[in-house]
Amino acid sequence: MSRPRAAPAVHPTAAVRSAGPVHVVVPAGIDDPAAPSGGNVYDRRICAGLVAAGRTVHEHAVPGDWPDAAPAARDRLDAALDAVPDGDDVLLDGLVICGAPEVLARHAGRVRALVLVHLPLGDERGLGAAVAEDRRDRERAALHLAAAVVTTGPWTARRVVEQHGVDPGRVHVVPPGVDPAPETAAREPGTRLLAVGALSPTKGHDLLVEALARCADLAWTLRLAGPDGRDPAHAAAVRAAVVRHGLGPRLRLDGPLTRPDLDAAYADADLLVLPSRTESYGMVVTEALARAVPVLATAVGGVPDTLGGAGVPGLLVGPGDVDALAGGLRTWLTVPQVRAAARSAARRRRTELDGWPTAVGRLERVLS
Repeated sequence: MSRPRAAPAVHPTAAVRSAGPVHVVVPAGIDDPAAPSGGNVYDRRICAGLVAAGRTVHEHAVPGDWPDAAPAARDRLDAALDAVPDGDDVLLDGLVICGAPEVLARHAGRVRALVLVHLPLGDERGLGAAVAEDRRDRERAALHLAAAVVTTGPWTARRVVEQHGVDPGRVHVVPPGVDPAPETAAREPGTRLLAVGALSPTKGHDLLVEALARCADLAWTLRLAGPDGRDPAHAAAVRAAVVRHGLGPRLRLDGPLTRPDLDAAYADADLLVLPSRTESYGMVVTEALARAVPVLATAVGGVPDTLGGAGVPGLLVGPGDVDALAGGLRTWLTVPQVRAAARSAARRRRTELDGWPTAVGRLERVLS
């Protein structure tokens, strides 16, 4: 397969705008501790950073089952945008506005709309073909109405250009930041595994359970931290697989963790495992690397960019492949030289990570 062309750069606008107010449209439940997500963290940290930078931020949290919300929720979104004064900047989470392009069409010429794409809507796994295509169509319409499109990584930027035909000059890459954290001490033989993410087809924890079952002859434990309410049937299937393979004593399903508990889980981990079927960026990767914890991940979407280039701080395996995932786990658990090289690379990568102020500064340049 040919290599995708280079990601669009962050382009300056034709004229510098004054630092006026910013209206930010986010899904309601952004702060729900039972449903954490990388997208919610990104939105919250950007809002806080803009305020710290001196911007006036008006947040509009819109209830609804986005991106497939009912008409009443779309009416609430319309009312929220109707309250925005003419000419103001509006940063809209793509999960919301890309599900309702007809609402954006009523306001795009009146306000300056910037659409934030975390993961292209049609790339979520577990959707039927018709649902995925409908989501792509609605997202395409919304992005062509936007004054600018902001993506969280270069892979997503390439994706919206290639999939939706968005002008690369209107696409801006603003990667997430990461908070500094204490370095986790390396321990042998590296058997404490951690996975962080929702129990959903996209995140691939069903594949991870099957892969771990093939490594049952080796010593390991896994903590899986993440919400289980997004796809209850899938979550139930993951739990059933744990029981079927007799992994219960070694595989702990924690559910969503508070920030202090999640920090403690990272501090206790030897390896982060990210078995996603698709992933636009992978904020959990940088959260692990900020602590010098290596990562075993599927080479999908934006994950290779996030993990780093030369001297990969961990292992990359093929996506959707239980055998490859089991092989990567077995290599990590049985080859000390691989663990040592990955830990050394993770310590180097740790020094290269950008903080949230850098992310906010990039977004400020897009706004101005």
